[in-house]
Amino acid sequence: MSDEELKREADAYVDEVWEDVVADIRTLVRIPSVRDREGAKPGMPWGKASHDALVAALGIASRLGLDAHECEGYIGYADLKGASDTQIATIAHTDVVPEGLGWTVDPFDVTRREGYLLGRGVLDDKGPLVLSLYAANFFRRKVEATGKPLPYTLRCLVGNEEECEMGDLKWYLKHYPEPAFCFTPDADFPLICGEKGVFHGHFTTGRLADEPGARIVSLDAGTVANAIPGQAEAVVRSGAGELKPREGVEVEEKGDGTFLVRAHGIGGHASLPAGTRNAIGMLADYLLDNGVCNEPERSFLSLEHLLCAASTDGSSLGIASADEKFGPLTCIGGTVRTVDGGFVQTMDARYPTSITDGQIEEVLSRLAAEHGCAFDVDGVKVPFYIDPSSAPIKMLLDTYAEYSGQPAEAQVIGGGTYARNFTCACAFGANDPTAKLPSWVGPEHGPDEGIAEDTLKQALRIYIVSIARLMRLKF
Repeated sequence: MSDEELKREADAYVDEVWEDVVADIRTLVRIPSVRDREGAKPGMPWGKASHDALVAALGIASRLGLDAHECEGYIGYADLKGASDTQIATIAHTDVVPEGLGWTVDPFDVTRREGYLLGRGVLDDKGPLVLSLYAANFFRRKVEATGKPLPYTLRCLVGNEEECEMGDLKWYLKHYPEPAFCFTPDADFPLICGEKGVFHGHFTTGRLADEPGARIVSLDAGTVANAIPGQAEAVVRSGAGELKPREGVEVEEKGDGTFLVRAHGIGGHASLPAGTRNAIGMLADYLLDNGVCNEPERSFLSLEHLLCAASTDGSSLGIASADEKFGPLTCIGGTVRTVDGGFVQTMDARYPTSITDGQIEEVLSRLAAEHGCAFDVDGVKVPFYIDPSSAPIKMLLDTYAEYSGQPAEAQVIGGGTYARNFTCACAFGANDPTAKLPSWVGPEHGPDEGIAEDTLKQALRIYIVSIARLMRLKF
């Protein structure tokens, strides 16, 4: 089959199945598949809701004629058997981050509005997961019609814990061989060939509630460490009429000598802090400016300012760094919670090769001690890079360029995807970073997460043609 004929068939197929695609995305989005460690049990290592989403996704795969398998609840896969056992794979995930605050639509349903889909996971990553299954179904139908198997086995991996520690894929790679090549539709086009290192940690205070003159009853903000919170709240002790609202900050008297102070910022993904405004930093600055703190609280709020308000490149913390391949480090504060009379603040840094995780830990531990806190490392993923001149990467870029009409170059990102766990892999769409979105369409990990249906349709076409071309390469 010529490429032009393949493209025509892909166009017709996308038009034919599109309403089914949307319906299947809705099926998955309606499951609030946030990892629940406390609800884990044998066969459900990430909790019931996550397992429900995994089962639902594998059910879609089976309905589409793929050979679907659940792997002890950790992960799943669906195959289209080829002439060879060598695998070309896709990998996407059914788990999502918590919904968080600020939604104007139901986060756990798909709202269709003016050509866009809104809902938690439509972009990250339930929508692209469904695309991968329908791309495989395209080839399943071709194989049945012609009787000719694909040269390689096509495997659609269905992840179930990408948003936290990727324990699903770590388990899989201990029990199954790697595919010859894999792409994950969990990022931006044109193509991601490199990912910064990911460093997670948290600052912990002592029992500040026991200190004389304590003013802060509680702090609460954020959903996950790897997202910039758009809203943050504090309950504080203050005299009547002492606190006044200001831009982005509301004050509500609770009637018991305390006030609820709520800051409204601009949320987003930790790896893309440009254009965001961390609500934790806004809240900390408000409390500092109004003197709503004793000295131990002031020391902690000053740390909050450095982490959440003063910079996103790590310069205010002393960890700024950059290299030619990955560019500058980014660093944000993700969540703050009140725990045992004190506070716990998480942080997320995406770092280049010009600094190490050990150096970051050393600097932040010293900074924590200066502010009366302890610092602990929660997890580290080292930087990942694949040669953009390799045959499969060049082919994917060429395919995207044909569809977009624009030159396509491989990019590096601060985000972390499944690709970093494989020997030969990349992240490939499905998002179009050049798309101009209405103001009411939110980002991944943010409220009103959304993506254009046309963007998803184009991605499905690209995936079909790309998989066909991958099958022609020598692995």
